[in-house]
Amino acid sequence: MTAAEPPPFDPADPLGLDDLLAPEDLAVRDTVRAWAARRVLPGIAEWYERGELPEVRELARELGALGALGMTLRGYGCAGASAVQYGLACLELEAADSALRSLVSVQGSLAMHAIHRYGSEAQRERWLPAMAAGELIGCFALTEPDHGSDPSGMRTRAERDGSDWLLTGRKAWITNGSLAGVAVVWARTDDGVRGFLVPAGLPGFTATEIRHKASLRASVTSELAFDRVRLPADAVLPEARGLRAPLGCLSHARYGITWGAMGAARTCFQTALDYAGTREQFGRPIAGFQLTQAKLVDLAVALHQGLLLAHHLGRRMDAGRLRPEQISFGKLNNVREALRICREARTVLGANGVSLEYPVMRHMANLESVLTYEGTAEMHQLVLGKALTGLDAFRG
Repeated sequence: MTAAEPPPFDPADPLGLDDLLAPEDLAVRDTVRAWAARRVLPGIAEWYERGELPEVRELARELGALGALGMTLRGYGCAGASAVQYGLACLELEAADSALRSLVSVQGSLAMHAIHRYGSEAQRERWLPAMAAGELIGCFALTEPDHGSDPSGMRTRAERDGSDWLLTGRKAWITNGSLAGVAVVWARTDDGVRGFLVPAGLPGFTATEIRHKASLRASVTSELAFDRVRLPADAVLPEARGLRAPLGCLSHARYGITWGAMGAARTCFQTALDYAGTREQFGRPIAGFQLTQAKLVDLAVALHQGLLLAHHLGRRMDAGRLRPEQISFGKLNNVREALRICREARTVLGANGVSLEYPVMRHMANLESVLTYEGTAEMHQLVLGKALTGLDAFRG
């Protein structure tokens, strides 16, 4: 019996990972890829250089029309997509720029997920349909100027005043903060950490955009301040008690990063591969030199290992078997490897690699932020260290 001939080798998919995807998965991926190519890629280098994201509200509405906001949530206008499909969307968005994936991640995996999981039915009905459509942008306010990796030290506080709450404190490095129509704010109370829905425009609530960033320049990042902001009793998320609630939201965002980082890495690898085939030195393309080929092979291996890991975690999430420690595994590995891929790809481009005419330096700089947010590499190492040894080293 003669074995069937394998398909031709595809440099863009050397392991044949597309075989892991169902037709509907491929349709989601291709739709988001085409949208990003049409709406983001033509202008992103200039937007990054200027430090802005023009037409961000229109882009949000378009992402809502694609079903990319609150993508895995069900009801309230959300798509109810699989975790793998959401991951593929994150992959394609971050292949364009981390700012787009961050916008979608914060909107869906953090702000919308918090309302969907911990909110009342009235809160879900009030906020989620407009957020799913991109008509209303949300933000997730956990990090503070002095408390990032250790949110248990937060100083933002909400105190009872009759049936109302008075919210006081500051939050920093909040993606979408200056755009948001509603902020999901985590604060200390006499009953522990609680989540509050804070509409923009309330007296005492100010959002100031953070400027002079060298990373995520096309993303809106803000500092939020609350000076005795009065909130009604129904502003609190009734099912959110303790830090377990915001950390559960962060797990969903970290999962999306596991895919998204590989999107940035893929763009840098493909740029290096294309450049090496056309750039000539010593009378021939540099792709013909052994050292350049060794670099390209190592980049391809690291990239597709990361994609395999992301696929595996997505299947586990869809099966309800994904643990937070496994998400830490994915976030730690894939962001760290994506940075290495981008840095090595830059060397293939030589001096041209630092020019914004090519996307490599932009992705490198963006990933420096991705490495830090939603848990630094050190925090994820300690999460895994505790899981492996049974010993808690966070305060050692």
